[in-house]
Amino acid sequence: MMSLLPVGLEPRLMAQMRFIVEIDRLKTVLRQTSLADGSRRENSAEHSWHLALMAIALADYAPPGVDLHRAIALLLVHDVVEIDAGDTFCYDLAGNADKAAREQAAADRIFGLLPKDQSQQYRDLWDEFEAGETVTAQFAIALDRLQPFLLNLANHGGTWREHGIDEARIRDRMAPVARVSPELGGMVEAAIAQCRAAGAIV
Repeated sequence: MMSLLPVGLEPRLMAQMRFIVEIDRLKTVLRQTSLADGSRRENSAEHSWHLALMAIALADYAPPGVDLHRAIALLLVHDVVEIDAGDTFCYDLAGNADKAAREQAAADRIFGLLPKDQSQQYRDLWDEFEAGETVTAQFAIALDRLQPFLLNLANHGGTWREHGIDEARIRDRMAPVARVSPELGGMVEAAIAQCRAAGAIV
C-alpha cells in the first residue's frame, strides 16, 4: 500500500518520517517466546518495549557507572535490525551462524534511512550493544537475557519445553545476568532450581 506521507517536506523531516514508518514493521516480527499467559508469541516491538520498562523497574540492580537513559536507548534500538534479518532463536546454532552478517546489512539499510547525524547515533547505539564492552551495554544485555527467561517461567517452561532446551544451555545463556547483578543472578538460580523440581526443564 502506498504511503500518504505529504510530499514537499524538508528533506531531513522526510527522512525521519520514512524511518518512523519503516520501524513500524518491527511489530510484524514474531519471536519464539510466548507471552506470559502463553496465548501467542510476542513480537519484537513488544519485546523492546518490555525491556525498556524493565530497565527502569530494575535500575536498583544496575552496576555502578550504568547510564540508565542510554541503556533504555540501547534496548529500544538493538532489535530494529530484525525488520530485515528476522528474529534468530538464541538456541538455533544454524541460524546463528550467519546472524551477524544479516544484522550488519540490516543496520546499514535501516539506520541509513535517517539523516546522516542521526544515522550515526543509532548505529553507535546498535554497535555498543553488540560489542557488549561498556557497563551500560552489559546491563542491557543482561536484561535482554532475563526478559524471555521470565516469560518462560510465567508460562511453565514455554520455549524450553517446546525445543527441548536443557538446564546447561539455559545456565549458559543466563550467565551475563549474574556477572552484572548478584541479586538478579541469585533470582535466576532460584528460578532454575524451581523449574527443575517442577519438571519444566531437564
